Amino acid sequence: MERVLMKGNEAVGEAAILSGCRYYFGYPITPQNELTAYMARRMPEVGGTFIQAESEIAAINMVYGASAAGERAMTSSSGPGISLKQEGISYLAGAELPCVYVNVMRGGPGLGNIAPAQSDYFQATRGGGHGDYRVIVLAPDSVQEMADLTMLGFYLADKYRNPAMILADALVGQMLEPMELRGPDFPELPPKSWAVGQMNGREQNLITSLFLGGDTLERHNLDLQRKYDSIQKDEVRWEGLLLDDADIAIVAYGMSARVARGAVIQGRARGLKIGLFRPITLWPFPSIMISRLVERVRCILVVEMSLGQMVEDVRLAVNGRCEVHLYARTGGGIPTCEEVLKRVERLL
Repeated sequence: MERVLMKGNEAVGEAAILSGCRYYFGYPITPQNELTAYMARRMPEVGGTFIQAESEIAAINMVYGASAAGERAMTSSSGPGISLKQEGISYLAGAELPCVYVNVMRGGPGLGNIAPAQSDYFQATRGGGHGDYRVIVLAPDSVQEMADLTMLGFYLADKYRNPAMILADALVGQMLEPMELRGPDFPELPPKSWAVGQMNGREQNLITSLFLGGDTLERHNLDLQRKYDSIQKDEVRWEGLLLDDADIAIVAYGMSARVARGAVIQGRARGLKIGLFRPITLWPFPSIMISRLVERVRCILVVEMSLGQMVEDVRLAVNGRCEVHLYARTGGGIPTCEEVLKRVERLL
């Protein structure tokens, strides 16, 4: 297996190409510009199309068009740009169009700064735009996972005809790590007979998110909910470390999980019984698995680079059956292993 040294942002781009993505529409914003630059170089080399759109709004609507034609398409941005794309993402979800979009998070709100953050969690996991809809949200914590979860994102997007999001903070996007370039290995999906245009002599399809008259939209939303229920049942992903005998479970994702993993290893060396639970899918959230932690831990510590967003999903999962604490950094602040361990020692 070929191993290469790549940045996280670049790994996303190569993984997208290996997944068959041939349409990238973007607009520059730090800290994800390496992905845009990578696709500008690579797309022509593989016979694909790269367009730097005139705005984030234009980019997401170009994704809508390419996806409606049955092609694998993607875009990427950071928090402020994803905010501008939200109307188009809602349209994509309402029209049941698959795509992958990437948010390499920076500090907010507003223009904020270009330092790492995880404060776009609510935006990502609650849909972010208008209406009743969900997007699949995958949270990598390494350059390898930036690639692997991008490939998974394209597969799940097509499988469920739904937008899929890669949610990474600036550190994961910017850091350089060795990784294996391996192609996707998923079951074959059926042809996209729903796409616009003529195919095998059939009549043209109409793709829209506009449902007028009577209870048409309500029926459509209930159909979407059945799809979301299926995703929640079958596509939850998470990782655990040393949880079997843990007194405290740390719950963290992305770069916060890497810090927490270091804290768990160092803490165990000091005799502290702590473990790590890392959600990989932020939606669907691994609520059932977290609820089972309550049966064996004294309390849960959520570590995240925001003022406290994922912690709300953890508290909903726990449902008051044990204490849930938060260690938070914000505005580009990055937790350290020692900071996390000090908080664990106080809780113990």
